[in-house]
Amino acid sequence: MPDRERVYRTEALILKHSDFGEADRLVTVFTPYYGKLRLLAKGARKPSSRKAGHLESFTRTQLLVARGRNLDIITQAQMVESYAALRRDLWRVSNAYYIGELADAFGEELAENRPMYDLLCRALGWVSELPNLRQALRVFELRLLDVVGYRPELFHCVGCKAAIEPDDNYFSAQEGGVLCPRCGKGRGGARTIPLAVLKVLRHMQTHDDATCLQLRLQPSTLSMMEQVQAEYLTHVLERRLKSVEFLHLLRPPTA
Repeated sequence: MPDRERVYRTEALILKHSDFGEADRLVTVFTPYYGKLRLLAKGARKPSSRKAGHLESFTRTQLLVARGRNLDIITQAQMVESYAALRRDLWRVSNAYYIGELADAFGEELAENRPMYDLLCRALGWVSELPNLRQALRVFELRLLDVVGYRPELFHCVGCKAAIEPDDNYFSAQEGGVLCPRCGKGRGGARTIPLAVLKVLRHMQTHDDATCLQLRLQPSTLSMMEQVQAEYLTHVLERRLKSVEFLHLLRPPTA
């Protein structure tokens, strides 16, 4: 991570913001070299503020930041990418909130993570443009787990270490991956994972984004993937994300 001088520049994804004092805004961002930062945008809530439009949630922005005693202060902001489609579609922006909440949960302050930053930029592009957002989120979740060091084991039994055979196996969030039928049967907390679902998860874990996003998947397969990955994320984070229920409420019947 580069040393932060008294004033520094950084590109950033705006994850969320909240009111601070009478006219200021507290902004949580994710950056390629400083990780997650909480920054103060003074006067950003004033009608005359030039910064406000460049600090909306889920925008990619170039920032000039001055180091402060308690909070660093945004002195300049210039939007680089607006992901404009998110502003026109409640379903799309609700998916972006989910991405943002995961980024906030996994992001470490002042910890360089360029792969995670690049992934977040790609993921916001996916939910801005692609037709199948549920599939895009499953790809995003697997990529995120990779870059933050929680890659689930899908090829060998986490119990006996044997290679997983083409059968209906088990998945244990607590143990971090797949269990063979011998180890998984009767195991507390383990759920059956159909072979078709495991095959897709393994394919997504080992193939490039474009290939994974173009797969044609059955709704039942996507639903089971969502359940398995949500269970694993909940275990890793030790809490359920607030945006999950909101996503379920807003999901269109055809999604």
